[in-house]
Amino acid sequence: MKSKPRRMTRVGRAVLAAAAVTVMAGCVTQPAPLQGEYAAITPRMAAESDVAGSTVRWGGRVIQVEPRENRTCFEMLSTDLSDNARPYWASDNTGGRFIACRNGFYDPALFEQGREVTFTGRVSGYENRRIGGYDYRFPTVEADVVYLWPVREQVDVINNYAAPWPWWGWW
Repeated sequence: MKSKPRRMTRVGRAVLAAAAVTVMAGCVTQPAPLQGEYAAITPRMAAESDVAGSTVRWGGRVIQVEPRENRTCFEMLSTDLSDNARPYWASDNTGGRFIACRNGFYDPALFEQGREVTFTGRVSGYENRRIGGYDYRFPTVEADVVYLWPVREQVDVINNYAAPWPWWGWW
């Protein structure tokens, strides 16, 4: 006896679509220069203890950029990184501050205050600086990678649904 081919129902199609989206969301990866294994240390944790020599991937927003004779140093406000290693800004919870330095010139006009950057490198030591009247111990990173993220565009989404009844008015 021959069986009839079964047609997929709406519910079946919805379940299949949801499964496909879930699988694809799991495929989010970091850009190639940011991939690898790194110590699970935040800049705040590094400032409180000695973790010099640890390989880290840290990111956040630029506070200031200091071009020097042969290298550029970035003072950063650290945040958690999302799954793709981009700084995550859903809350005001920051991971402290850090300084990342790399050989070469990085233009402060491009790496302006507030831009998102992710670094990979080795914690090379510490530098004491003042923030206002407060003495702060900055962990310093000798960066192998300086990854400047594109500016996030703010988009306002306006849903303009038609009313289900013809007498929709201003009230």
